[in-house]
Amino acid sequence: MASYDVIIIGSGPGGYVCAIRCAQLGLKTACVEGRDTLGGTCLNIGCIPSKALLHATHQLHEAEHNFAKMGLKGKSPSVDWPQMLAYKDDVIGQNTKGIEFLFKKNKVDWLKGWGSIPEPGKVKVGDEVHEAKNIVVATGSEPTSLPGIEVDEKIVVTSTGALELAKVPKKMVVIGGGVIGLEMGSVYARLGAEVTVIEFLDAITPGMDGEVARTFQKILRKQGMNFIMGAAVQSVETLKTKAKVNYTLRKDDSEHQTDADVVLVATGRKPYTDGLGLDALGVKIAKRGQIEVDDRWATNVKGIHAIGDAITGPMLAHKAEDEGMAVAEVLAGKHGHVNYGVIPGVIYTTPEVASVGKTEEELKEVGRAYKVGKFSFMGNGRAKAVFQGDGFVKLLADKESDRLLGAHIIGPMAGDLIHEICVAMEFGASAEDVALTCHAHPTFSEAVREAALACGDGAIHA
Repeated sequence: MASYDVIIIGSGPGGYVCAIRCAQLGLKTACVEGRDTLGGTCLNIGCIPSKALLHATHQLHEAEHNFAKMGLKGKSPSVDWPQMLAYKDDVIGQNTKGIEFLFKKNKVDWLKGWGSIPEPGKVKVGDEVHEAKNIVVATGSEPTSLPGIEVDEKIVVTSTGALELAKVPKKMVVIGGGVIGLEMGSVYARLGAEVTVIEFLDAITPGMDGEVARTFQKILRKQGMNFIMGAAVQSVETLKTKAKVNYTLRKDDSEHQTDADVVLVATGRKPYTDGLGLDALGVKIAKRGQIEVDDRWATNVKGIHAIGDAITGPMLAHKAEDEGMAVAEVLAGKHGHVNYGVIPGVIYTTPEVASVGKTEEELKEVGRAYKVGKFSFMGNGRAKAVFQGDGFVKLLADKESDRLLGAHIIGPMAGDLIHEICVAMEFGASAEDVALTCHAHPTFSEAVREAALACGDGAIHA
């Protein structure tokens, strides 16, 4: 029986980052993982492989639509789907092996197998029981489905199956207009599939700034994606090589049907805690399956902590990483900190969409007086040069103090541009602080500065 200061269950972004930070802080650390590779959902079947396919298909789109404009003549590339999947798998391999190297470098033990907690202070992996002063549950999440839908990962797939389809479908129906559905739908639309998104609500990307969501949907429509809004999917019938999707429109309860070669179920995710033995230990679980923790990520059972998708909050890899580092600090006797008001969210379509802080809708709801600074990428020289003038930067600042309250960007490199505002908000900066900071020309980031200027006397290039 091995004895540790900390055992982390799960090696996703929250778990592996927590393990490395614990080791750096001098704690004897082990990480439990049942997959053959480290990295959890994100690296193996989530963020990383989907970005590889998004990148590959974006290059295809550029070749088909923009190369000739730049004087790059010749036939557009044909798609070798098995080779594209091989490229995606190579990217996964590089990343997962990288974590294995980091574990060795930091002397973190990988306990291979699926873990459970038979009693506080003990973690069982396979037939072996290990002792730990502290246990961190970082088991992540799994896709949810809907009643009347049976997933087979061939015709009716989750994001996992969508990353390894046998061939590019002619027709794909995506159930759910959230981040995963739109990213994967975008991949297959660029590959030539007819993609239809069926969304229960009247707007895509629930919780996003309304103006951004409307602009985003218009752009995706222009790119060839179809949308059926306000529709409740009742069932999916799987035939030999096709599926029939039955849905009703909420406005009049009328019944409709559409067929597809592949149906992607992208209706969200739920915490994955099965088999851990939390119920028997008396660990408090919320109604929707999240483990309840206090402000130090501790459960109600002494010595057991939880982070990431397994607890409340946005199911984002970087949120899990922040919590992983913070709980490591706590276990090492230091102070762990996560600013939940400054956690960015990004959608990696083209254009990218990114946000941080409050939306206009949220500020209106609480009656906060605010001002808006907006700047279109059509006024940005760099964006126009690379055919990405669609979209805008929108900053929200307090009307009296000018303190930044939120940022919403749809446009090129939005996922990188947002971090300027994240840092600004972390330090309590005003829109004027950003406006007075010199930004290199020509860069996409100038659009952020222009939006900050628009919060004051006005943008220069608008």
